[in-house]
Amino acid sequence: MAAKTLMVQGTASHVGKSVLVTALCRLFARRGVKVAPFKAQNMSNNSFVTPDGREIGRAQAVQAAACRLAPRTDFNPVLIKPSGERSAQLVVNGHVAGQLEASDFGRIKRDHWPAVRDALARLAGEFDLVILEGAGSPAEINLRDRDIVNMAMAREARAPVILAGDIDRGGVFAALVGTLALLEPEERAYVKGFLINKFRGDADLLAPGVKMVETRCEIPCLGVVPHWHDLQVPQEDSLGWEDQSSCSRSLHGSPFTLHEFLTIGVVDLPAISNFTDFDALACEPDVRLVRVVGPITEPLDALIFPGTKNTAAALRFVKDRKLHLVARQVLAAGGKIVGLCGGFQLLGKRILDPDLVESSEGELEGLGLLPVTTSFARDKVTVGVSGRHPASGCPVEGYEVHMGRTSLDAGAVPWLEVRAEGEAALRPEGASSEDGLVLGTYVHGLFDAVAFRRVFLNGLREVRGWAALPVQSGMALDEQIDRLADFMAKHLDLTAIEAMVERGL
Repeated sequence: MAAKTLMVQGTASHVGKSVLVTALCRLFARRGVKVAPFKAQNMSNNSFVTPDGREIGRAQAVQAAACRLAPRTDFNPVLIKPSGERSAQLVVNGHVAGQLEASDFGRIKRDHWPAVRDALARLAGEFDLVILEGAGSPAEINLRDRDIVNMAMAREARAPVILAGDIDRGGVFAALVGTLALLEPEERAYVKGFLINKFRGDADLLAPGVKMVETRCEIPCLGVVPHWHDLQVPQEDSLGWEDQSSCSRSLHGSPFTLHEFLTIGVVDLPAISNFTDFDALACEPDVRLVRVVGPITEPLDALIFPGTKNTAAALRFVKDRKLHLVARQVLAAGGKIVGLCGGFQLLGKRILDPDLVESSEGELEGLGLLPVTTSFARDKVTVGVSGRHPASGCPVEGYEVHMGRTSLDAGAVPWLEVRAEGEAALRPEGASSEDGLVLGTYVHGLFDAVAFRRVFLNGLREVRGWAALPVQSGMALDEQIDRLADFMAKHLDLTAIEAMVERGL
């Protein structure tokens, strides 16, 4: 391989691998290194659309931005999108490559290992450094023969590995030592250092444990990274959804008291997808997000039905939990209902799936909150779009990833106007009820648009009789990545990490 390599693996999911790779990508890019990210296989419903209309994991799109590159499928050649506990949609090189059942996950390596190797080889021929990310834990020994993303990838890339552990969930020393103990000797040889992530408290108290791990495992600690409460870089998987609204729920440093907060409910649907659609709302100083899984007594200013990879299962969940009644309570109080992608489909009158693309049911009765009908097709729509919100004139931008096509019936009007790159004219998109209280769209990332987000929130504030707030400048993703890189630079031994890269294996 022409490029040098570095890999971040973890003791478990959600230990911070994606965020660490993002920071390292930016830190090396700042040094003038031509760097690219790579994750062979990603399991996430949090996806992104590349400029050429293909689909990759959202984390790799963010890592590409950290490298100041446009996203491409070589950064994430295999994407698994779970639709149930034992089933998933398989995306290879950005295109749907069929369905997966839990019993046959081994066919990914059997059928698509060449595509993974080819993607890595292309990056290695173009860049000075490729920073790889693992998935879950390399110590999942029951899956070792099917591995294409952890140690199998480290061997292929000849990449020195940093092992990250999450102390916030407890047991970090056991996780680090146990992970290394379960690796084969030749695999352990790839691990050149470890770090501890999400620490709260006095790092000096960790010193005896850190020293013991260094001695027992014969590798150095490369940093102890504190827990960052207001991290705004999009995260990879739905485990991040647990902490997603943490920055908006804290009153510390906010100019608002609790009774001045807007409260927006987000339905916690099965196979929730693209939960980063709410990041921008969660970090507004006057917004609280709350997870909704059943009837609640707390008044809501708005209720959002998010995207889902399994619309049929999500519809059953909503009806079983009586969440459609929660929606009607919100409407009765003058609040708004928003459906995003799969959530948009749920709000309609009917969902048709004649070819059984997403479920075993050809027709389902929707919630009837929006006069639209959705029909599923075999071809997936994956496209980036930009346009405007006609009622306010505010610009909007985002991307669409969906199998369904939704048509408007009498009583619905388009909500947005958008166009894909190369299209000359704006086209109607989404739907609004005639009174403007029920809204639906396929555009992910809609609330990232600062002016549009403020107009939406000011509409909620108006119902309460509050004064409108001015448009805030917000912080662009590039600035957020710079903040992340600055933060990590204070707590990582970058000299040792750079030496690892130079030495290689």
